Amino acid sequence: MNFTEITLLSNKINDMRDFYKYILMLHIIKEDSNTFTVQIGSTAVTFQESKSYSNPYYHFAINIPENKMEEAKSWIKSKVTLNTEQDSDEVFFESWNSHAIYFEDPSGNIIEFIARHNLKNGVEHHFSSEDLLNISEIGIVVDEVIPFVRKLNEMGIPNWKEDSEGLTPVGDEIGLFITVKSGRRWLFSHKAAKFYPIEVSIEGVGKLSFHHNDDKVLIKNV
Repeated sequence: MNFTEITLLSNKINDMRDFYKYILMLHIIKEDSNTFTVQIGSTAVTFQESKSYSNPYYHFAINIPENKMEEAKSWIKSKVTLNTEQDSDEVFFESWNSHAIYFEDPSGNIIEFIARHNLKNGVEHHFSSEDLLNISEIGIVVDEVIPFVRKLNEMGIPNWKEDSEGLTPVGDEIGLFITVKSGRRWLFSHKAAKFYPIEVSIEGVGKLSFHHNDDKVLIKNV
């Protein structure tokens, strides 16, 4: 499942623009005073000034070549402070066969670099921002995980792992909705999971809008 475009909210557009351009060294492909779009590998990510939410934050993951975690970790540690969990700044998910590290941007988004060894996408050159391959995960926060997962399944998006009321990943290793229960602590963060609106364009599926209505998260085809 390939996320081609993602739109997220932010209250710190200027700081965010500088972060993605000068810290992560990515290309800003479109901008004005209230929004900008940055190209992260094959995914165009738009940050839009929030008018209705105070300090919105998200969790999303960026795939990197599966053999470049050590270099990627050194590269990003020269720029930001890595988040830690139980005094460790790196994790190996055995059931996912993946290594990951976490840090935050000026909006407090919890960003993950993840090397998925099942993908066999290793490279031989030195790691750089050009090796940020795509947005491969975006967190969707809901009150009831399994019923929401069934809605995604009905749209033709399958589970990647088994159902869990705490966290159920839906999609595949190229693109996953990390569907989590509201209030659950994000890994490598002190933040509790909280819903904020998201728009996602998926290759072969179309554009989906996730929004609140009567305290429920709804999915709308845009």
